[in-house]
Amino acid sequence: MLIAILSLLALCAGAQNHVFVETESFTEKGGWVIDQQSFVVMGSSYIMAHGMGRPVKDAATTVKFPKTGKYKMWVRTKDWAPFPKGPGKFEISIDGQKVNQVFGSSGSDVWKWYDGGEVNIRGTQAKLSMKDLTGFNGRCDAILFTDDLKFTPPNELEALGAFRRKLLNLTEKPVDAGRFDMVVVGGGVAGTCAAISAARQGLKVALIQDRPVLGGNNSSEIRVHLMGDTDKNYYPKLGRIVREMDNGDPGNGNADAKEYGDARKIAVVKAEPNISLFLNTFVNKVEKESDIITAVVGRDIATNQETRFSGSFFSDCTGDGTLGYLAGAEFRMGRESKAETGESLAAEKADDFTLGTSNLWASLDRDTVSSFPETPWAMQFSDEYHIDEAKADWQWETGFGNFNTITEAEKIRDHNLRAIYGNWSYLKKNKPAKYAKKELAWVAYIGGKRESRRIIGDHILNQMDIQEGKLYPDGSVTATWTIDLHFPDPKNSKYFEGQEFFAGTKHIKVAPYTIPYRCLYSKNIQNLFMAGRNISTTHVAFGSTRVMRTCGMMGEVVGFAAALANKYKTSPRGVYTDHLPELTAILKGETLAPQPE
Repeated sequence: MLIAILSLLALCAGAQNHVFVETESFTEKGGWVIDQQSFVVMGSSYIMAHGMGRPVKDAATTVKFPKTGKYKMWVRTKDWAPFPKGPGKFEISIDGQKVNQVFGSSGSDVWKWYDGGEVNIRGTQAKLSMKDLTGFNGRCDAILFTDDLKFTPPNELEALGAFRRKLLNLTEKPVDAGRFDMVVVGGGVAGTCAAISAARQGLKVALIQDRPVLGGNNSSEIRVHLMGDTDKNYYPKLGRIVREMDNGDPGNGNADAKEYGDARKIAVVKAEPNISLFLNTFVNKVEKESDIITAVVGRDIATNQETRFSGSFFSDCTGDGTLGYLAGAEFRMGRESKAETGESLAAEKADDFTLGTSNLWASLDRDTVSSFPETPWAMQFSDEYHIDEAKADWQWETGFGNFNTITEAEKIRDHNLRAIYGNWSYLKKNKPAKYAKKELAWVAYIGGKRESRRIIGDHILNQMDIQEGKLYPDGSVTATWTIDLHFPDPKNSKYFEGQEFFAGTKHIKVAPYTIPYRCLYSKNIQNLFMAGRNISTTHVAFGSTRVMRTCGMMGEVVGFAAALANKYKTSPRGVYTDHLPELTAILKGETLAPQPE
């Protein structure tokens, strides 16, 4: 017994003490912002100093330690724009004492752990702070303190994920949010309208959004105006909820955040007693029984607390088709070939080309002259080629098959930032008569995506459906937007071949047409609806269906259909096969939507 006790004491004495700090959990963010856009590839959010060239206020938090003494500090970061060293420099202090190293400008654009050296912790808690040195998007994922001075934390993502979960105690069961009739994942215009529509039919709804605001591309974080008509509907009942969300048409990328109606959207949702709203929650796990989703698990992007949502029906309104992908739904990404679809606008060969992502920006006139830092690490412009604009519009777009819009979302955003900052630096320096008193007032750090996965339904909408105006028996949403497929602007390609960030398009007009209800539910996951840009279309047809008023009406249809499915204890497909006349009557306004039993 004595030998066993002594052995146990020796083991405990030699045990590692790891103190793992997720930066997004800092109690004081200062001017740093949380970025969750790469959660699917990093397994985590991180914080970023988005100061548009002006250093932001410090982020700080209090860290508890199991004991005093020496610790090795590791910092997980990257140099996002090395040339040979980039602009994202920051410092870390412990109890006001700067660590003898600058982070974020290593010359490597790979996320990894950097050795911060040994630090002496004098108490059982210490104040940890991060100081931005440039204002140009320095970033940090996590900070690790270990009393094993020879320990090196894992960089490989699978091992890092297990390490992260263990130290954050994420292996414990998630908090149970309860059971819902309808779980809507994604709080853009489509998801918000789906949640409201379902709730007004009496369904108990969870609306889960991975950002602090609703509206997606129409929120103040991205600032894209709403397009598509709601007043040309075959079914006038559709579009009413979209109009409640609609804050008018301020245009794209304006400097005034209030023009995009964040408060309006939140207020409408919170007025619905049947909706439970969960902001800042990224859904990253799905539970299934055969081909039926039983629950999803989401992680808070700041605290990392996990929450479980069980339900009868689910709607993927994520844009990226994240829920469907996790559930094993059939999907497509990229362009189909002409041989496959018969579409005249399709590609000759199938490929991975997708429409890109925009980060809009705006400047404002000021009373005094201002300067902007030199940006040798950014894209370089000249008298021969620059973009002479005081604010962005939709054309500022990166993707086009050069990047994967899901797995390389961070690279796309950073590429956009290098273009924005480089062009603005050129304008400020070389065109003072026009730009000396203009100041860069707003730059989106959340990317506004156009295209990624499209989940396959029982019908795949195509070019012929649109241009021939086919009215299928299950025609639902009336769409009016042109076939609007972007491509790299030829002049931009000439100067930045393979690195394009500016788009062109050709609008192909269409008469109003209807989107079949069969495009709004999954072909192989029994209880999965979808609304938004990830519905069942070809790449060509997607060019027309993707605008947000149209997507919002899809959400309204999904809400009505979910009420019918709940009433008759059937599936989304069962609504089509057995209850389509009743759904059509609801859309026409001839009958009230069913109240669940």
